Amino acid sequence: MKYLCLAYGDQSKMEKLTKAEFEALVARCKVHDAELKATGQVVLTESLEWAVTTIRPKNGKPFVTDGPFVETKETVGGLFVIEARDLNDAIRVASLHPAAHLGDGFGWGIEVRPIADGCHQ
Repeated sequence: MKYLCLAYGDQSKMEKLTKAEFEALVARCKVHDAELKATGQVVLTESLEWAVTTIRPKNGKPFVTDGPFVETKETVGGLFVIEARDLNDAIRVASLHPAAHLGDGFGWGIEVRPIADGCHQ
């Protein structure tokens, strides 16, 4: 089964880092990224820009707004897809991601969601 993992962070806290602090953090992240990819279960990894555009239906038509889907300080900053036996296996692999180890003060976290096989109610 595939699992979508969304990596969150607090943009305002990340932007307060100096260039040197940011580069040091990125270097530490690379170690965890390598462990994540070494599992062989990672299908896709991507970093995302902070800008968010949301499309919702309004009066039967698409309505576009700036900003995240929900009001929150944390924004999705990356995603990865894992092929795993079950949720526990997906959690084990996702736990290798830098957001599970670093940046306690940045609001980092990971959301693990099963990818639905076809449409469901």
